[in-house]
Amino acid sequence: MERLSFLIVMLAALVIPIAMARFKIASVPTAVAEIVTGIIIGKSVFGWVTPTQGLNMMATLGTMMLMFLSGMEINFDLFKRQAGAAPNPKSPVNLAMQAFGLVFITAAVLGLILKWLGLFNDIFLTTILFSTVALGVVIATLKEKEILGRPAGQTILLTAVLGEVVPMLSLTVYASINGGNASRLWLIVLLFLAAIILLRRFKQPFIWFNKISKATTQLDIRLAFFLIFTLVAIAERVGAENILGAFLAGMVMKLLEPSEDTQQKLTSIGYGFLIPFFFIMTGVKLDIKQLFANPRALALIPVLVAGFILAKMPTVLIFSRRFSKRNSFAGGFLTVTTITLVLPSLQVARNLHAITSTQSDAFILAAVIVCILGPIVFNSVYKLGPADMIKQRVVILGANTATVPVEQQLSKNWYVVRMVSDSQDNYKTYNSEVRDLTYLEKVDETTLDEHDFFDTDILVAAFKNDHKNAKLARIAKRHGVPRVIASQQNPKTDHRRIDELTAQGIEIYNIFNVQISVMRAMIESPSIVEMLTDTEAGLFEATVRNRRYTGQELHSLPFIDRITVSRIYRNHKPISPHGDTIIELGDHILFTGNHTDAEEVRAQLRRKN
Repeated sequence: MERLSFLIVMLAALVIPIAMARFKIASVPTAVAEIVTGIIIGKSVFGWVTPTQGLNMMATLGTMMLMFLSGMEINFDLFKRQAGAAPNPKSPVNLAMQAFGLVFITAAVLGLILKWLGLFNDIFLTTILFSTVALGVVIATLKEKEILGRPAGQTILLTAVLGEVVPMLSLTVYASINGGNASRLWLIVLLFLAAIILLRRFKQPFIWFNKISKATTQLDIRLAFFLIFTLVAIAERVGAENILGAFLAGMVMKLLEPSEDTQQKLTSIGYGFLIPFFFIMTGVKLDIKQLFANPRALALIPVLVAGFILAKMPTVLIFSRRFSKRNSFAGGFLTVTTITLVLPSLQVARNLHAITSTQSDAFILAAVIVCILGPIVFNSVYKLGPADMIKQRVVILGANTATVPVEQQLSKNWYVVRMVSDSQDNYKTYNSEVRDLTYLEKVDETTLDEHDFFDTDILVAAFKNDHKNAKLARIAKRHGVPRVIASQQNPKTDHRRIDELTAQGIEIYNIFNVQISVMRAMIESPSIVEMLTDTEAGLFEATVRNRRYTGQELHSLPFIDRITVSRIYRNHKPISPHGDTIIELGDHILFTGNHTDAEEVRAQLRRKN
């Protein structure tokens, strides 16, 4: 019977995504579908699967892997403030912190109300459950909407991060107090110290591992599982929950900056094998018959659904300070989604006998309901605005005959371009031709900072004075501008200055070098010049920012039949592309194709999500 139950669960894990794809069920998270399937094949309906020691062990491993991958989903760069940037009260970080602060307070108030009504007495546990957010589901939904890298997406994402980290730490405190280990609570600090030590010790070895790793060793994956079991063991030793150890292991792994290929392999192991056991077995263990036979528990379900929703509604008020009311409501409703941390939290509460199995089942069903409603409402209500369609923000210092045409072309393709001129004559000449041209009597660090010109994705220093461009480019780099381009037109420019600028990460534009390259290409490879000047076809470059395509083999890209990839630059090193080449985030892809197809492909690859 045990082997048959194991086989049925494995078959269900295989059939569920196939069925969802066949019937085009995209609005319901796969995790929810797996729980519902578990209910059907479990004791609530057909009783085909019974919990066994082997299945329970696989479900526990799935829980730890889910928490590990959730820790890896946190992008710590979002919490960094750019050097020299002024505090922005409407930044995604500030909005997310304010939003979750209100969520936690509202959850506590709802816990008091439930206790006052006599429905649920544990206020601390209710606060934890109502404040949780399913980070994995939120990320998947934002990726599908392709706004993960936009201000709205980042704000929702950071709120979800807090909705997983804070309840996780609160659950550890809760378990320590209710488990009689309050005196050992300070030992949990050792868990964080262990995580820091592992990070410091394995940073350099991890880089070396990537160089010597082979298909038969997979050292990066072995290290990941070593981190998981090490921190889980320490967590259990100091009286914390194993899910906290797994979550910290994911954070450590993320800070090690694993390659896209490593992340893809870990995701494949997790969601392709271990995690489905956790969700399916959660449904198997639910006793719907007993729940429906208990009128008091049945009445608790709509109350809990309302609680999950009401606890997250304060986010709408905070989001509306920067975004439209429609999108703020949609974003707030997406944070209602909660399943990943609710399930392990309820398991902890059951182990501590702090909650009955009937109450636990009611919480799970309520979580399943809101997990279905959240993404559906978000996808139905959220409407892409101009800010979501902007590709990149560009600042061009210097308005002249070379830069104005560039601004006009970029502005047509959803780039936000701002130009600066320190010449009254040039300002009067081009003001009517440029959408956003600012005159500054003196262009220096102070004036540029005052007008927020360092708050951009790309800054181009294109004045006629090479020395001035070099100086401004260095300043822009100090202020944390991701890409800085400096015009250096004088062929007699000291090469030491060029080398110095390049070493600082500044890109150099020199028209003399461009002319030499074009002439050489005409002699050696005339077809390249034809592609560059042909009105029907051309040579294009795109940086991969769309996570939808990362981790895929080159031949599996949906548009590969319309383009020809000639070269891929990864970490500033060229690689020869093959059909089985794995695409990674940040790859620079050079390809040829006709203009219509190429522009569409480039837009798809560059879309930040």
